[in-house]
Amino acid sequence: MVQIGELSRLSGASVRSLRYYEQQGLLRSERRGNGYREYPDEAVETVRAIRALLDIGLPTALLKDVLPCTVGERSESACPQLLERITALRDDVRSRADRLEAVTQSLTAYLRANG
Repeated sequence: MVQIGELSRLSGASVRSLRYYEQQGLLRSERRGNGYREYPDEAVETVRAIRALLDIGLPTALLKDVLPCTVGERSESACPQLLERITALRDDVRSRADRLEAVTQSLTAYLRANG
C-alpha cells in the first residue's frame, strides 16, 4: 500500500490528478483511521495506464470502460472495443490533421500570391 504522495512520485501524476482519477472511479483507495488515502501497490501501473490513455486523446468518460483492458493481462482479444476506440480516435486525429494541412496550404498560397 502506498500513500497519495508516494503514488504521485512513483507514477509522475500530480496529487490533484490522482484525486480526480479517484473521483472519476478510475482509481480506488482506502481511508486509514487518520483520513489518509492508501492505494494498492498496483495503483502505480493503473495511473501510468490512465496517463497513457489520456496522452493518446482518449476522453476521460471512456477511460472507465477501457482501463480494465489495459492493466493486468492486457488481452486485446478480451477487449476489442479498446482497439476499435483507438482506431476511431486515430482516424479522427488524421482527419483533423488533413483539414489543418489544407488550411495551411491555402494560407501559404495566399501569402505567396499577396506577399
